[in-house]
Amino acid sequence: MIEENLNRIKSELPSGVKLVAVSKFHPMEAILEAYQAGQTVFGENRPQELATKAVQLPQDIEWHFLGHLQTNKLKMVLPYATLVQSVDSVHLLQAIDNWGSNNDKVISVLLELHIGAEETKQGFHEEEILDILFHAEDYKNIRFCGLMGMASHTDDLEVIHADFERIDTFMAYLVDLFPDIEDFNQLSIGMSDDWPVAVQHGSTMVRIGTAIFGAREY
Repeated sequence: MIEENLNRIKSELPSGVKLVAVSKFHPMEAILEAYQAGQTVFGENRPQELATKAVQLPQDIEWHFLGHLQTNKLKMVLPYATLVQSVDSVHLLQAIDNWGSNNDKVISVLLELHIGAEETKQGFHEEEILDILFHAEDYKNIRFCGLMGMASHTDDLEVIHADFERIDTFMAYLVDLFPDIEDFNQLSIGMSDDWPVAVQHGSTMVRIGTAIFGAREY
């Protein structure tokens, strides 16, 4: 079933859009099944879970961290994550930069823009991201790769389109404004329920869990 789900989604994804299989709460056997079907990029939300899986699963897997990251958990994530998609505060960004400096590593990150209606969601506002990127050279051990966002949790397609249009427009503005930030070209929007809408609005990376693995195991 996992292989069938993967093949169906990949057949519908436009070329150039990376599929991140969100494997949080799913057992290693399920990840291995997806891996054996050709999927090599996986996303995790919990530091301990990522650290455990990264050590025990095939070493050519590309891990993305997707959840809220506390600064005291960096050592569980940064040695393994190819990309931290969910940087949502200056405090976290500075801590990642410091960890990178101390460990002689440049960390690739996405800045999380708060675009959904829910007040509980993490993320920056547009002006905060602008301020960070105007001072990008201050972060010697950070590679700024783009933006991440989540649409409002709703069945209203107009609202979802509007959310994704907002982040797509802002992304294009940033690319024009900061041409010297070479790797700033990734837009991670779209999940199991709304990824077809996201790819209409410039998504280069979709984060899909349930539609691949089924309901989570808690």
